[in-house]
Amino acid sequence: MSTIFESRYANSPAAIKQFDTAQLRQEFLIEKIFEAEECRWTYTHYDRFMAGGAMPVSKAIKLETIDLLKAPYFLERRELGIINVGGTGIVQVGDTTYELAFKEALYIGKGETQVVFHSKDPQHPAKFYLNSTPAHHTYPTRKVSRLDAEVVTLGALETSNHRTINKLLVNSVLQTCQLQMGMTELKPGSVWNTMPAHTHDRRMEVYFYFEVPENQSVCHFMGQPQETRHIWMQNEQAVISPPWSIHSGAGTSNYTFIWGMAGENMDYGDMDHCRINDLR
Repeated sequence: MSTIFESRYANSPAAIKQFDTAQLRQEFLIEKIFEAEECRWTYTHYDRFMAGGAMPVSKAIKLETIDLLKAPYFLERRELGIINVGGTGIVQVGDTTYELAFKEALYIGKGETQVVFHSKDPQHPAKFYLNSTPAHHTYPTRKVSRLDAEVVTLGALETSNHRTINKLLVNSVLQTCQLQMGMTELKPGSVWNTMPAHTHDRRMEVYFYFEVPENQSVCHFMGQPQETRHIWMQNEQAVISPPWSIHSGAGTSNYTFIWGMAGENMDYGDMDHCRINDLR
């Protein structure tokens, strides 16, 4: 088993005006989240957010610290959010175990020294999608099922954006320091997410797209509202969204995505909306 990580520096809106397609993808796209028997991380300097995945198959994976954190264990000064997007898995936190079915979530607070990931069935391995942010306080570890989530339905089939938003690890469901995570499922026939688009200067996001059918793709839109860019994405890839950027997408089919947020703004509804006709 190995832990693999990379670091991404922050970029200003002025800088990305000069980026070509390859540069844009190199800076913002996380192409590989899951690899069998590995824990993979991308550390972004936007709010010190970390996104990654753990995929245990025939053996357990331990959450290990990385050199960049300069900490004796991973959660010394961090909190962790997990959403399982594979087969049923088990997360061991200290002496307690939590079973996570498909699309169930787990929050782990600052200070836990031992976290271990297992798959219940190696033939159908778990895929633990991971988000982590700096933490100033210890909040209790808690599993959040889809029944525990705050659920909102938005959009309409007529505008191609009929979707269900599952708020899983948010401050209306449980206490966290700054991490918030949820999952948006698009209905068949709908392809647009987060439209009308918005920005929020006091928090950033990472989007993880999954349940993208074979031979289909999602076009993710980013950039300032008056000067947008796009990145074509495949199944089980993630993209970093800076605070100054919109974060919207349209697929060639319906799909699901997980949004993770960090920053000082914990109010889910606090955002600066962009009129569709004003986007450029």
